[in-house]
Amino acid sequence: MKYIVSYKQPHNHFIDIEFIAGKISADETLVQLPAWRPGRYELGNFAKNVQKWAAFDEKGNPLKFQKQTKDSWKVQTKGITELHIKYNYYAAEINAGSTFLDETQLYMNPVNCCLYIPERINEKCEMELQLPAEYQLACGLTPSPLEKAGVRLLKANDFHELADSPFIASASLQHNKFISGGIEVHLWFQGECRPDWEKLNTDFIKFCDHQLVMMKKAPFETYHFLFQVLPQRIYHGVEHTTSTVIALGPGYNLMKDDLYEDLLGVSCHELFHAWNIKTIRPIEMQPYDYTKENYSKLGYVCEGVTTYYGDYLLYRSGVFTEEQYFGTFNERLQKHFDNAGRFNMSVADSSFDTWLDGYAPGIPNRKTNIYDEGNLLAFVTDMFIRKNSENRHSLDDVMRHLYEEFALKQKGYSDRDYKGLIEHYANASFDAVFDQYFNGVHDYEPLLEEAMGYIGCGLLKSNPSKFHEHALGMKVQESAGLCKVTAVYPGSVADLAGISIGDDLLAVNNVQVRPDNSGTNFTEWCNYFGNTKLQLTIAESTRVKTLELDPQPGQYYKQVKIQRQKEISDAQKMNYELWSNTKL
Repeated sequence: MKYIVSYKQPHNHFIDIEFIAGKISADETLVQLPAWRPGRYELGNFAKNVQKWAAFDEKGNPLKFQKQTKDSWKVQTKGITELHIKYNYYAAEINAGSTFLDETQLYMNPVNCCLYIPERINEKCEMELQLPAEYQLACGLTPSPLEKAGVRLLKANDFHELADSPFIASASLQHNKFISGGIEVHLWFQGECRPDWEKLNTDFIKFCDHQLVMMKKAPFETYHFLFQVLPQRIYHGVEHTTSTVIALGPGYNLMKDDLYEDLLGVSCHELFHAWNIKTIRPIEMQPYDYTKENYSKLGYVCEGVTTYYGDYLLYRSGVFTEEQYFGTFNERLQKHFDNAGRFNMSVADSSFDTWLDGYAPGIPNRKTNIYDEGNLLAFVTDMFIRKNSENRHSLDDVMRHLYEEFALKQKGYSDRDYKGLIEHYANASFDAVFDQYFNGVHDYEPLLEEAMGYIGCGLLKSNPSKFHEHALGMKVQESAGLCKVTAVYPGSVADLAGISIGDDLLAVNNVQVRPDNSGTNFTEWCNYFGNTKLQLTIAESTRVKTLELDPQPGQYYKQVKIQRQKEISDAQKMNYELWSNTKL
């Protein structure tokens, strides 16, 4: 299968693609566009971006075709030997998993926009890129030498490899590389930014070296970090076997404070994905089926374990301080405790339902987040193995085993395989934890406290600074002159009074709320009136109403964080040092 990619007016964002398939022998040929992309477990509906679509034989004669589904076509190919399909793809969205074209770059995720013939998915693929002569090309596939000005050739062993190989072609790419564990690692930046190469190389080498030592073998011979740096705030990464695309912004803050920490965090996370999900895969995704949902309950491994290691390995390799690591861990803790959906849907079932609404807030308190919950459960699992094996083993052993005995043998794993490996390395039953917390909706708090205690840490809970959160049981967002309710704690004062998510708060004790620079701020007025009865004037979808609320301080939303205890035993000190690879 071959693809010729070109464009004429990049400001219109349309990419022209010609798909060519030889050795046609059937009277009818079904052609498919992927319905989703690995790394985001929901349907993508990429076919909505196709404007023109036509089929021809090798002589340019048009062929009849009929659309079969939202993203497949059946072409009448009786008597022909070579099928040509010419179509265009609208590429105006830019994030870590999209395809984008403008005057400065062609950025493509082939899984968005490349057709394939399903029964020939394992055949070799070739992509010819017709680009401006001055363009560089950043891609996990090694491009061929220039055959003629502006023409680059990418070759893949099959459609899976092509779909897994995004690229950025641009004249403004900034590039650097280093060696980690004998492997060449490339850093590519597209967009307005000023990379500090010395700082980047120092930090990236530390966590890349650490991951390669931990996993012993790599599924790549070279690796490419492709950064799309945008002028606005964005944080998004998508994993691939030999590369990752990471979208971050704004570019002027790239090397500063929180955004630089984000850059390190998402980079370490996405690199670990080269093992976990790109090669270590649930049995339901070995191989990927691009035509429909690939349901799995193992999101707590694919994304949760990766989220755990993405932050933890930065600490263990010396890139993050304890304060930085605990800061990221606290964000996960806070999201967990703020989400009452944890009592309604398990993390396993939430993984299955990512295909339904996993990347949108959804209805109130329905589900959990596989990244946050999976991260906490990975921490708990790590402590379980360490404690029961007297620190001889850890979650590291489970991941190495999955890679060596499943991934390298082209085998997918099941939840029973994962649980069995935990029990093997811990030499203890994991039944209760697995049933109650992975597949059930039990309260995590006792489990977290026990796991933290093993390394001399504890769970600290306190009232947040916002009175309405801990005393009324609701969260709000104040911006652009509006104060909107974003969360309501089930059974709280706010809930029982009749406040709902989406309501607008107009006044508190007859003081008008209009969040702006004038000081009429709901949060501050609630703090000011304090523990007295409050009258709130609220606009819901069809009417305005006034409610009276009797605050209950300290009853609802809590601020939570992990904290190392001041006095710990020698055993806890040793456990912490072995886990963190640091000296106390």
